[in-house]
Amino acid sequence: MDLRLQAFERLLNIMDDLREKCPWDQKQTIESLRNLTIEETYELADAITKNDLKELKGEIGDLLLHMVFYCKIAEEKKAFTITDALNGICEKLIHRHPHIYGDVKVVDEADVKANWEKLKLKEGNDSVLSGVPSSLPSLVKATRIQEKVQGIGFEWKTSKDVWAKVKEEMQEFEHEVEVNSNAKEEEFGDLIFSLVNYARFINISPESALAKTNTKFISRFQLMEELIKSDKHGIEKMTLEEMDVYWDKAKKILKNK
Repeated sequence: MDLRLQAFERLLNIMDDLREKCPWDQKQTIESLRNLTIEETYELADAITKNDLKELKGEIGDLLLHMVFYCKIAEEKKAFTITDALNGICEKLIHRHPHIYGDVKVVDEADVKANWEKLKLKEGNDSVLSGVPSSLPSLVKATRIQEKVQGIGFEWKTSKDVWAKVKEEMQEFEHEVEVNSNAKEEEFGDLIFSLVNYARFINISPESALAKTNTKFISRFQLMEELIKSDKHGIEKMTLEEMDVYWDKAKKILKNK
């Protein structure tokens, strides 16, 4: 037997055992697993941000377990089986890749994305944006919205056009801040949205970029705290200027690692 199929069958058998014999697993429902699955997804994202392939392997396993768990519960409810779920995604992939499984010709990735969105509309979706989950984090959601509309050609022509829009939004935001208008939050949102758009044009993932910046800031700040403590100072009693000295030290130390 194919080792991949063997490993997957082993997981299915273990899931059957756990559901039958383990009090905790017996108690779980689709609803109770939801938050745990979200947590596991963020742990997977952390592993990707850190480029930790060993950790990534473990997190993929955790998420696969959750998918198997949902299917097991659904099977008990006589709703669907894991076979149904797997065949469903296979059929969807075949249908949405006519350039592989049909006679459609594509030139590049943009053609593939455009065909994908057009096929989804033909399948009965009311809107190009109907597939964007409402609960997505806002930064990821902005990216997905823009990718979706780009698929049907609703897109700026060049990165220069997008950058001009960023500068326009910045000026509008600055104006609303200066006059202390209630519209400043809306304009700030418009500015972020336009920056997300520009990031896409130059092949930067806004979510990944911000995640890396957050990680970098945490590392620097925590090292700054350690340096301050090693010099027997209390950070809560220091001025910003004094902390900046240690911040620069931490920055140099981490840069040279």
